[in-house]
Amino acid sequence: MKALEGIKILDFTHVQSGPTCTQLLAWFGADVIKVERPGTGDPTRGQLRDIPDVDSLYFTMLNHNKRSIELNTKDEIGKAVLERLVQTCDVLVENFAPGALDRMGFSWERVQELNPRMIMASVKGFGPGPYQDCKVYENVAQCAGGAASTTGYLGELPTVTGAQIGDSGTGMNLAFGIVTALFHRESSGKGQRVTAAMQDGVLNLCRVKLRDQQRVEKGPLTEYSQFGEGIPFGDAVPRAGNDSGGGQPGRILKCKGWETDPDSYTYFITQAAVWKSICDVIGKPEWKEDENYATPNARLPRLNEVFEAIEEWTMTQTKFEVMEICNPLDIPVGPILSMKEVAADQSLRDTGTVVEVDHPTRGKYLSVGNPVKLSDSPSEVKRSPLLGEHTDEILSEVLNYTEEEIKEIHASGVVGK
Repeated sequence: MKALEGIKILDFTHVQSGPTCTQLLAWFGADVIKVERPGTGDPTRGQLRDIPDVDSLYFTMLNHNKRSIELNTKDEIGKAVLERLVQTCDVLVENFAPGALDRMGFSWERVQELNPRMIMASVKGFGPGPYQDCKVYENVAQCAGGAASTTGYLGELPTVTGAQIGDSGTGMNLAFGIVTALFHRESSGKGQRVTAAMQDGVLNLCRVKLRDQQRVEKGPLTEYSQFGEGIPFGDAVPRAGNDSGGGQPGRILKCKGWETDPDSYTYFITQAAVWKSICDVIGKPEWKEDENYATPNARLPRLNEVFEAIEEWTMTQTKFEVMEICNPLDIPVGPILSMKEVAADQSLRDTGTVVEVDHPTRGKYLSVGNPVKLSDSPSEVKRSPLLGEHTDEILSEVLNYTEEEIKEIHASGVVGK
């Protein structure tokens, strides 16, 4: 049995943060009913298209396993359908601009009147405070959450990451909150509000930098490269390039072929426990007993020299050969995999982390699969819905409208053509 089978999700989300949340719930078996504007639907259906007049990869990769109903909620008949959806479903998820749901006539208070067991979940840009009414997008969240100021190289521009930590990261937080609220409802019988702010989600993923902010107020961060380079620290956490955030010095180093391959690099960590093995591998056995290199504290002012020596060795090996040599010795290394390499990785296909999906108008495409695996609850990735594909199915099977009533709803125009 799928873990969330029997749970109905009323999905009022669009773009990325909300759809990430509802897709995760759908992967675990929840019946996710995506409510879309007649004729246009989720705006990402038409964004960044690679095939004309076909749902974009942006949309398809965020809306697997869902059912779609077209519904004009500004019309009275459409509102009546929506009210029945609220009364029928377990969870309402939305990531509208602040106040939009209230203006539609579906405030939290109204939702509670219609269904006291309803859980109402929202993604917002900021939590309560001076910026609570501001609209937020991925890179705005990364900047406001502290990620950008601590990413990049010292003395250069703040940098955002290619990982969608604001959008998809917050969607995952919201999904966790929803499942927690569902568990609480089992004993309380009541629904509740669940909110996840994108700024909060980014900061949550930057916890080691908040740790370092408190440390830098008491002295230099010795594991940062700038300490060994003699560069003074300011009063805020600096950008640390590719230094490791865990206290064990690490950097990205060139590997064989780097001159022509932009991803021919490896991440190499000089973990103290395997220092002697590192010395042997890179041809510096004398460093094992040398007082200037034998201990972590002795190495800190000499990290540039240490990593230069390691890089002289990594440049003689491919990034995969570095792994083959270092992993048996417990030396932590990792190849810089391009997205092309990730897409072709058979092991990721085997675990369902990367999946091939067949779509009726797009054909076959690759997508990410469920990152969470449960031993007794299967999870499969099904294609995203066409716009309004399940309108009649939802009206009939979920909301129990009669055939005559469905004809009247169609005649009103609230569910599209």
